[in-house]
Amino acid sequence: MKVVGFSFIRNAIRYDYPVVESLRSILPVCDEVIVAVGKSEDDTLALVQSIAPDKIRIIETEWDDSLREGGRVLAEETNKALRAVRTDADWALYIQADEVLPESSHRPLRAAMEQWKDDKRVEGLLFDYVHFYGSYDYVGDSRRWYRREVRAVRPDPAVYSYRDAQGFRKDGRSLYVKPANATMYHYGWVRPPEVQQQRQEAFHALWHDDNWVESNVKIYDSFDYSRIDSLARFEGQHPEVMEDRIRRMNWSFAFDPSSRKLSLKTRVLGWIERITGWRVGEYRNYKLIR
Repeated sequence: MKVVGFSFIRNAIRYDYPVVESLRSILPVCDEVIVAVGKSEDDTLALVQSIAPDKIRIIETEWDDSLREGGRVLAEETNKALRAVRTDADWALYIQADEVLPESSHRPLRAAMEQWKDDKRVEGLLFDYVHFYGSYDYVGDSRRWYRREVRAVRPDPAVYSYRDAQGFRKDGRSLYVKPANATMYHYGWVRPPEVQQQRQEAFHALWHDDNWVESNVKIYDSFDYSRIDSLARFEGQHPEVMEDRIRRMNWSFAFDPSSRKLSLKTRVLGWIERITGWRVGEYRNYKLIR
């Protein structure tokens, strides 16, 4: 079985993306990893080149910043990396630069890939998600956080990254998927507050035109992490590749999980989800094969 990873990145140092940890986390699962490195304002290219030259293949790209509607440029960059996956691969494993695959997921993921490799009904594999927020001690536990996403697909010319690179489509429809039995850790909301603020401003510029950004995005010196509805303490273990980054954390953030700011409707919907496992009205980027 051949597995090829793929990802994209630009300005990783400027916006403190854990891209080194991200790419290292999938290396043990992959035979090769392809990274589309966009022309950056920092040394992102050299950083990616330093990770694993024998296993990482870099494609140098230039982002089309005119593709601002709905974050389309993110999907375009994802597709550049996906298109470089050779057709002899059985699976293409996608990871974004603020995601990390924990070591505990390596073996079950490989097992799921092997199990469904020859079943052509299965076009992708569905990962569970844990979203960290503010610091490495808290995770999002409200309905605002997506629970699952497709992160492994068959390298098929008909498969492409959708909208803002959150999911995939094939011939205009959602993919038919099976569970990956793996979890992706998302660290996109854990950065120094001043860097997080800069990243938020840059992120909105990928979605909207200059007039919208000027009217709707407030400029602050640092991001206010306290403006969150609900968090829970993280009781698990972080991936080994994240240990050094976690030790270097140089800001403080604390949240009282008992002080959740949720509407009555959200509380009721959350209660239904906890009792039944059903998230009412959940948007799904996939079609789960039962």
